[in-house]
Amino acid sequence: MARVAEKQKTSGQTGGEVTFFHHPSSLWPAPARSKPKSWQEILYLQEIALLLHNKLKTIEMSFIAHCNEIFNQAIRDYHVTDNVDTPIHNPYERDSIENRLYLKCWIDTVQWHFEDLIRDPHISPVDGMSLKRRIDRSNQDRTDLVEQIDSYFRQLYCDVKVLPEATLNTESPAWALDRLSILALKIYHMREQAERTDASPEHIAKCKTKLDVLLEQQRDLSTAIGQLLDDIQAGRKYMKVYRQMKMYNDPTTNPVLYQNKA
Repeated sequence: MARVAEKQKTSGQTGGEVTFFHHPSSLWPAPARSKPKSWQEILYLQEIALLLHNKLKTIEMSFIAHCNEIFNQAIRDYHVTDNVDTPIHNPYERDSIENRLYLKCWIDTVQWHFEDLIRDPHISPVDGMSLKRRIDRSNQDRTDLVEQIDSYFRQLYCDVKVLPEATLNTESPAWALDRLSILALKIYHMREQAERTDASPEHIAKCKTKLDVLLEQQRDLSTAIGQLLDDIQAGRKYMKVYRQMKMYNDPTTNPVLYQNKA
C-alpha cells in the first residue's frame, strides 16, 4: 500500500511524528483515457464508471463504520478502569489513521469524565482549578489531533480534480468525525442510564427515548459523513481547513497573560 508521510508537531498526548496511509480507494488504477470507438464502448465505460462510483461509496461507508468501531473500542477500553489517570494503551500502529482515531476518542472520553468531576458541588477550589487546567490542556490536544486527521484527508484527496461547480462544506471531515466520536460517548452513557436498576421507571423510559434519538442521529451523521467523503472524492466538494486559533491559550493574544507578564 502506498504511503503518504506527513510530519506534525503536536502537544500533550498527541506528540510525535505521524505517517498516514492512503485510503484503499487510492489502490485502484486510473481509468484509460483513450477515446471510445462506438456507442457500445461508451455504454460499457459508463457501466464501469458507475460500478467504480458505487465501490467508492461502499468503501467510504465502510470507513465510517470502522471509525465507529474504533470509537466504541476506545470507550470500552477506558471503562475497564473508569479512571481519568489511566494510561492509554493504543492498540493500533502509531503510523496509522486508526491510531489517531482511537487516541481522539480516548481524549474525548477522559474529558467527558473531567467534566463530570468538575461539577461535583463538593470539589475544593484547589482541586477544581487543577482540573480546569487539565480540561484546558485536553481541549488543546483534541484540537491538535483533529487537525492531524484533517491533514490525512487533505493528503488523501490532494490529487482529486475539483469540478468547477464544486462547493465548500460547512465543516471538514475531521471535525465531522469529532462530532461522531462525541456522539458515541453520549450513546454509551445514555445506554448506561437506560439500563440502571436503581432508577425510577420514569427515568428509564426517558433515557430509552433519548437513546433512540441518539442512535438515529448516529446513523444519520454516519451517512452524511460518508456522503461528504464521496463528494470530495468525486470533486463535487472540496476541503478547506482553517487552523484553530485559540487565543486564550496563546500568551501573546490573551490580555490577562500578556498584561501580567513580568
